[in-house]
Amino acid sequence: MLYQWYELNRQALAQASALAKVSSSFWQSPLNPLSCTEAGTMAAAALDVFAHTTQLYGKPRFGLTETMIDGQPVAVTEEIVLRLPFGQLKRFRRDTDRQDPRVLVVAPMSGHFATLLRGTVKELLPDHDVYVTDWRDAKRVPVTDGRFDLDDYIDYVIRFLEEIGPGAHVIAVCQPSVPVFAALALMSEDGNPATPRSVTLMGGPVDTRQNPTAVNDLAQRRPLAWFEQNAIATVPANYPGAGRRVYPGFLQLAGFMSMNLGDHLISHWEMFNHLVEGDGESAEAKMKFYEEYRSVADMTAEFYLQTVETVFQTHALPKGEMLYRGTRRIDPSRITRTALLAVEGEKDDISGIGQTKAALTLASTLDEAKKKYFLAEGVGHYGIFNGRNWRERIAPVVKAWIAQNNG
Repeated sequence: MLYQWYELNRQALAQASALAKVSSSFWQSPLNPLSCTEAGTMAAAALDVFAHTTQLYGKPRFGLTETMIDGQPVAVTEEIVLRLPFGQLKRFRRDTDRQDPRVLVVAPMSGHFATLLRGTVKELLPDHDVYVTDWRDAKRVPVTDGRFDLDDYIDYVIRFLEEIGPGAHVIAVCQPSVPVFAALALMSEDGNPATPRSVTLMGGPVDTRQNPTAVNDLAQRRPLAWFEQNAIATVPANYPGAGRRVYPGFLQLAGFMSMNLGDHLISHWEMFNHLVEGDGESAEAKMKFYEEYRSVADMTAEFYLQTVETVFQTHALPKGEMLYRGTRRIDPSRITRTALLAVEGEKDDISGIGQTKAALTLASTLDEAKKKYFLAEGVGHYGIFNGRNWRERIAPVVKAWIAQNNG
């Protein structure tokens, strides 16, 4: 009943949001003599913030239609290279003949859409042929399309790399660090021609025993059965995936919001003040961030539960016990040619310091010259892949690593 209860409340809030928008327009109308008063301005601002907070958000668009190459604007077109039931491989084709390094950006399947990495992709476009894993919202995948678990995620990464072809590079942001690292070990062991030249892991939970965060502690305190009973719901009948068992995106969002509730309250208070002061540009910047942040997707129950158990409870990968398809052990020591870069944020409250760096130790037979570690001082989780710190401090390191290992 959890999902049904949420849907009822969601529809009610949508109506309240629409009413708030209409009311805000009334208070801002030049025909309203109170619109120029302090009370009128504050009422309009409060209604705007409420309308924005309660608005329904669907899957956002990347909206990347242009990039700059050698100081000249170049058109960018999104194209779907490969469609699979639970995700598609999207390419940002640039209108240029340049043969730049091909990069697969693996987006997290953790409640948000791949568009959360818009800033990541945008920064890479001038110098790279960029692809991204565009995961589907599980509530929109019919039950007849089957299951999707952590092993399937690994399969999708391998399949996408095979579609791109030999010589590509991979950037895994947060959650996919584990399945990407596992896929790399399998491809290396198999001598797969599509094994990437370099893999960059950014803020990922490779070994959550290192500096555990609140997220890690929660997974350790509760048995797997608790997560199955309290975090899993059934998709209601009004979606294509009706009947599918999922970890709802709205629960994931609630968890993230509660972790930093004070910061989010301050951000909305600042948004209100910007509107009162007539600083529409600053208010719009915050609104755009939250429009993306509150756009959430469901993930399949089997993927969520397998990830909780394998990554956060048994620590199977760093302990050498992670099995692919129940029989094949993931052996990072088979990684002998692919260059590895681990990026961490000093103030990351999702993946603590050392959790991503652990991958460099696990790849025990890889030459040290093929390993690199970068700690971004003063940077939190989101700042690793978006914003000024990503553009000015982290992206240059990632780009240089790709260039250094491009053949």
